[in-house]
Amino acid sequence: MTPDELEQAIRELQDRQAIHDCLMAYSRGIDRLDRDLLLSVYHPDAIDDHGVFVGGPEEFVDWAIAMHTKTHLSHQHCVLNYTIDLDDDVAHTETYYMFVGMNREGSPLAVSGGRYVDRLEKREGRWAIATRVCVRDWAPLDEVPKTLDAAAMTVVKGLDDATIARMRSGAQPARDRSDVSYRRPLEVDPGRLSAR
Repeated sequence: MTPDELEQAIRELQDRQAIHDCLMAYSRGIDRLDRDLLLSVYHPDAIDDHGVFVGGPEEFVDWAIAMHTKTHLSHQHCVLNYTIDLDDDVAHTETYYMFVGMNREGSPLAVSGGRYVDRLEKREGRWAIATRVCVRDWAPLDEVPKTLDAAAMTVVKGLDDATIARMRSGAQPARDRSDVSYRRPLEVDPGRLSAR
């Protein structure tokens, strides 16, 4: 390995570690309801399409903290498998998650799983999320579904018709190359922002 190849390899390892740290900080921030930590994982102009919510970091963080405070006594966003497709100062990642929450009402435990599909960018030496799409892959249901419907795979209950429609018009889980995780560059349709 030449000195230039070694330098490139070290730079890539540093980038991959910084991306991993960013993804881990999201879970810690959301589970501790730490607004500043959560905001630190996003670039200020980022868009988060969480299905039930689509918007910028400040709006998303305030929505998520309020929703979890109202709905859960405690919760964990456990991150599992992840992949990083690194291209210079842009990375596309897919991170599996499992959510478990102790509900304030109804059944004691809420469980669901899915993926965070992200485009991260390195700006001024800092990796952070530029675009996030949350894909809901599964949740305990009362009966076997005919199709995978993101609106049915959420622990957020009592959704109004507009929110259900927004979830159904967004990313749905797919078991082929039509899945949102294959989109390059990952972007959120601007119409989803205006449909809030």
